[in-house]
Amino acid sequence: MHEFDESTDDLAWAIFRYALDRVRTDPPLDGPRSHQELWEAVGQTITEEGLGGESVLAAFADHLAPACLSTDHPRFLSFVPGAPTNASVLFDLVVGASSMCATSWLEAAGTVYAENQVLRWVADLVGLPEGAGGCFASGGTMGNLSALVAGRDQAMRRREADGSGRPARWSVVASDGAHSSIDSAARVMDVDVLVATTGDDRRLRGDAVRAAIAARPEGTEVFAVVATAGTTNLGVVDALDEVAEAAAEHGAWFHVDGAYGGAALAAESARPHFAGIDRCDSVVIDPHKWLFAPFDCCALLYRQPEVARLAHTQHASYLDPINSGSEWNPSDYGHFLSRRARGLPFWFSLAVHGTRAYAESVEVTLEVARAGAAMVDAAPHLELVMPPTLSVLAFRRIGWDQADYDTWSSQLMDEGVGLVLPTQVDGSPALRFCIVNPRTTADDLGMILDRLA
Repeated sequence: MHEFDESTDDLAWAIFRYALDRVRTDPPLDGPRSHQELWEAVGQTITEEGLGGESVLAAFADHLAPACLSTDHPRFLSFVPGAPTNASVLFDLVVGASSMCATSWLEAAGTVYAENQVLRWVADLVGLPEGAGGCFASGGTMGNLSALVAGRDQAMRRREADGSGRPARWSVVASDGAHSSIDSAARVMDVDVLVATTGDDRRLRGDAVRAAIAARPEGTEVFAVVATAGTTNLGVVDALDEVAEAAAEHGAWFHVDGAYGGAALAAESARPHFAGIDRCDSVVIDPHKWLFAPFDCCALLYRQPEVARLAHTQHASYLDPINSGSEWNPSDYGHFLSRRARGLPFWFSLAVHGTRAYAESVEVTLEVARAGAAMVDAAPHLELVMPPTLSVLAFRRIGWDQADYDTWSSQLMDEGVGLVLPTQVDGSPALRFCIVNPRTTADDLGMILDRLA
């Protein structure tokens, strides 16, 4: 299996041809198949003798890949799609072939050097000071967990230093629009989430944070406040300056979840929405969402990386060689040890194309979202849920109930037109476009909106 022979060479070229064809052609939308359908088409693939490279590649290309939705299709508009550049996709092949474990500087100095340069670019977008830094995690869920662990560790160390000991319960303040990963992190950490209610504009504000802290149960210590820079469902950016101020008044860690929306910092037109983000103690931004990197890739940054290092560094005799030096080890800044060099495809593409191209591409998606909002506004049978702040466009078909939305959405996908799944806003069904692909045009949105007439 580990010798490179003639059959390996043939397989390599077959894989290269498949990958190249996928990159050079328009992405298919495709769609899921049932387990029975896949069993009938592919059958059992794990056997004692093996099926051979050509056979397995054919099974994938002909049956398994078409049973998946391509997130880079321009009319894949649900969830938060992806739109990796060709350069990043091609370099992902290099990362896989290079067999690098990007845990530490010792193992992957060149990788860490490159990743840290692109992390510095992200830190500059946020406005973090020169000493800021972090690592690439798998996604916003792991990034948010890692940041909150660092925040609680700092709070614990402070209480130990002043002799106050542990509180009865730790808690974090987050809005009712925060991503589900905040609740997930809280469950893993065995801490409570104090929900701060948002107002008519759906933004978390400082007074709501103060009210949530004031109403906390006796014996509960708030160690962190989480704001969202672009909610997943509606693209709302919280009042970051106000939230930062409220967190500072309480001495709480201020974390910003910018997994989806933080990428908009690259676009000059969107930057005013993010006033105050530079005050964060930690932030996550997912390049695999809106900065054109392949899955999976989350930029996790800390204002003071030393705080994270104290929380996350793992200690064992076999790890002493990497822990004793002063080099930058990515594993010191997140909840993981072994790590793929997941930031390299992003670095390669950014280095190839330059930051201006990224800024222009993000601006394009914002313009398309605004054009879509204008089309919705002009249609008498449609209504906007709210004007888009970023690139999420939420709207309703007047007179429809949940069954109508479900039927329409299923038909849209079955016909290969697009993926637009219903969501819920204020307890009522709605439709939602999330536009992060520069290849998505206003005509694409118009094609879908026309089917709602």
